[in-house]
Amino acid sequence: MSGVPGEAAAEPAPFEYSVLRAVPRVERPAPVWVVAGAPGSGKSTVADALLERFDPVPALLDKDVLFPGFVSEVLSAHGRDHGEREGTWYDEHVKAHEYGGMTDAARQIRGYGCPVMLVAPFTGQIRHPGQWRAWVAALGGEPVRLIWVRSDTELLRQRIVRRGVAQDSGKLAAFDAFAARMLPGTPPPVPHLDVDNTGDRAQLAARIAALDLGASARPPTPRAGTP
Repeated sequence: MSGVPGEAAAEPAPFEYSVLRAVPRVERPAPVWVVAGAPGSGKSTVADALLERFDPVPALLDKDVLFPGFVSEVLSAHGRDHGEREGTWYDEHVKAHEYGGMTDAARQIRGYGCPVMLVAPFTGQIRHPGQWRAWVAALGGEPVRLIWVRSDTELLRQRIVRRGVAQDSGKLAAFDAFAARMLPGTPPPVPHLDVDNTGDRAQLAARIAALDLGASARPPTPRAGTP
């Protein structure tokens, strides 16, 4: 999306996912929960809180846990800067394989009846309805539910600076352009639940507790000292 209010961006062609093997399918695939939002918005924190609400607990596939070594090796092998985590080259040579692997794994896992939670920005998928529909199909079809983590631009910058990791150097060097691509405070144009992560942990916990997560969610557990 362009980031300019009222201006619609052209939608790129849907990414072509390849499912590597046939998966035994249950009559109704287990749900996929997608926790998406800008890097630094607090997706992992939101995912941790959400996992406490589900029974059974979904299998967690977090991009930043699965692929950091792979990404470093690819960048090194091609002589790219270690902080390069955005852009056309990265999308083609790295991100496509990260997201393709997560998609294949999620489809396989849920095909055996186990729910899955995916954690990554998924910017292209959530910002373009055509890409979203293609991705849902590649994941094995509905139910796929998006939980979008909202932030604001300045808070996002502060969080990225505060976490102090080398792979964020490219984002900070061209932060305005990065924020314009991520649109941290603009809801995606696909069905989703919105989690505002601009407050403190108590506010975040209250917002997550208020989400309608359906029949698979447990009631929120009261904290010590809460009536």
